[in-house]
Amino acid sequence: MFSGSMVAIVTPMTADGALDWSAWDRLLEFHVQEGSDGIVVAGTTGESPVLSAAEIEELTRRAVARCRDKLKVIVGAGFHATDATVARTRSLSGLGVDGVMLVTPYYNKPPQEGLYRHFMAAADASAAPIILYNVPSRTAVDLLPSTVARLARHPRIVAIKEATASLSRGREILSACPPEFVLLSGDDATAIDLMGVGARGVISVSANVAPRKMHEACSAALSGDLTGARAIDANLQPLHKDLFVEANPIPVKWAVARMGLIGNAIRLPLVELATAHHETVLRAMRAAGVTLEDQAA
Repeated sequence: MFSGSMVAIVTPMTADGALDWSAWDRLLEFHVQEGSDGIVVAGTTGESPVLSAAEIEELTRRAVARCRDKLKVIVGAGFHATDATVARTRSLSGLGVDGVMLVTPYYNKPPQEGLYRHFMAAADASAAPIILYNVPSRTAVDLLPSTVARLARHPRIVAIKEATASLSRGREILSACPPEFVLLSGDDATAIDLMGVGARGVISVSANVAPRKMHEACSAALSGDLTGARAIDANLQPLHKDLFVEANPIPVKWAVARMGLIGNAIRLPLVELATAHHETVLRAMRAAGVTLEDQAA
């Protein structure tokens, strides 16, 4: 159901902070043409905390209209309150998406039983398959494999984006869950290695910048050619690292702007990439073979 390179797509904005709809259409078409296997709308990289419910809905409607039958469209609907997560899931899952991604409730640090009840309530309300999202470095809560196994019994909870960068955690999830349950990497730097132990793909930040190569690396890994996948990924490793020189999505939005696909705009409390980091990100882009706007001519 979900596999390959799925991009955690950035949300383009104008200088005054409004959403840039022409750039959104351009980005969607770019990923269709470059071979991305899916897009995740309104994830962390899409600045979900600063998007309104109406904005997320419109981004999703446009993505479904443009990308249906070309790549998977997944939308982030997670929130730190269960009732709001349920309401968002019910609304967004009815827009024709292929899946809904739900991050663990952040800041309030629920125990495992609270996480279980939270996700079950959202899954009960969903019209689309659910991808769990575990990213303890951001949320201050860790969804443990034993809880994932309990949740995997729900017919609509079909996958997890696991962003701990731990191969042992990946193996534990796969061992605890039914064979049809899908493990996806949430960490670009270790994604190929995780696919080597059974993950089916990655939800990627780097794919915003190098979508074709991320797709090719994932395709090689999924076909069993880990040597070939690692050879492609070797040139992407600087990108995986340096797109996090400041908080995501600050560097990746700057990088995509340098490609001429969007303007260099981001919403507070995030700010534009510090000048001191520009050359670092540019070196990583060049290592990955990315064409910059001033090279395109």
